Amino acid sequence: MDRKIKVVDLFVGCGGLTDGFEKTGKYHSVACVEWEKEPCKTLRKRLKDRWGYENPDEMVIQFDIQRVNQLLDGWVLDWDYPPNIGLNALVKANGGIDVIVGGPPCQAYSIAGRIRDENGMNDDYRNFLFESYVKIVDFYKPKAFIFENVPGMLSAMPGGISIIERITKAFDDIGYEIIGDLRKFALIDCTDFGVPQSRKRVIILGVNRNLIKTTPQLALLEFYKYILPKYHSDKIVTVEDAIGDLPKFFPLNEPVKLKGRVHSHYFQNSEIPNHIPRMHNKRDMQIFADLASDIETGQNKYQSIAAIKNLYIERTGKSSNIHKYYVLRRDRPSNTIPAHLYKDGLRHIHPDSSQARTITVREAARLQSFDDDYEFTGSLTDQYKMVGNAVPPKLAFAIAMGLNDFIEKYYV
Repeated sequence: MDRKIKVVDLFVGCGGLTDGFEKTGKYHSVACVEWEKEPCKTLRKRLKDRWGYENPDEMVIQFDIQRVNQLLDGWVLDWDYPPNIGLNALVKANGGIDVIVGGPPCQAYSIAGRIRDENGMNDDYRNFLFESYVKIVDFYKPKAFIFENVPGMLSAMPGGISIIERITKAFDDIGYEIIGDLRKFALIDCTDFGVPQSRKRVIILGVNRNLIKTTPQLALLEFYKYILPKYHSDKIVTVEDAIGDLPKFFPLNEPVKLKGRVHSHYFQNSEIPNHIPRMHNKRDMQIFADLASDIETGQNKYQSIAAIKNLYIERTGKSSNIHKYYVLRRDRPSNTIPAHLYKDGLRHIHPDSSQARTITVREAARLQSFDDDYEFTGSLTDQYKMVGNAVPPKLAFAIAMGLNDFIEKYYV
């Protein structure tokens, strides 16, 4: 293909999926839709500084996707969102679109979310945000779409009806097919694509039955079995590979206030953005040091869930039904980087016992495979949340390359 594939990203967050697509050099971003302010600011900066877009304020649309008609047509005055010319104007200015990508917020589908919620997330409006996604696909009729979400969506049954059945029918009704067995083919392990993190995602490729040049199910089978695996990584990337070379931070005897923030660790300004440790109290720092040292020395006193629960009771005087602590293993990929990392980092303790801390935003970003020049704006809470919600750019790159191959073979 001579021209770039034109893409719209819905539920874009801070842009992990978009960044992976941009890195291929084969796509042109027409518009990105996100309702939260700080992810939009972060993405606008990235699109301008790294990818050279001249109109990031227009193309990154901060708006509620459920208000589909306004999103399409644009608006001037709104209590909650800045004015925008709308998706239709952007699409028209770019001569149409070829692909829609994105994934609705995953909290309503996640197994952890369903366990925490007294109604199993059955009443959560986010169960049905996919309907807005479907409406936009139906309106523009692109060649294909990529729908990304958590493995929990495979078992989610809001209202007693499988969310997969709902999604499959909704896309079928507008002329799109997805692979018949999502659990077998569409459940993707990010470590296979060089992401230093144990993170599984459902990646749904949908194809337009009226445009594809072959039997849709056969083409989809080829995508998952042969095309996408071409972009597997040659090696498993570990925590040490990902963050081992970053500047270290060591505990202070007493907290200090610097530039309006209280710090528990020695730190100096780094050329690497977003690499500042959280504030920790002495009790927690001692726990972090003891747990990491237990692994470093090979004593392994705290390797069972029961032992860690007992440690939590001994040190805090509180009891918990869940396993509170986890130290990252240097020689393995990280555990999953979640959005709720912004609340605490107890399950993402740095493996170096001498540092006695949880991971920084930059370390979380590296474990998500973001480049160091990807700068996250806003508060630490905003930054952790953005990183945890994102699609790893390395996974996005592989998906984008596979989708390009697929489109060249079956649409051109």
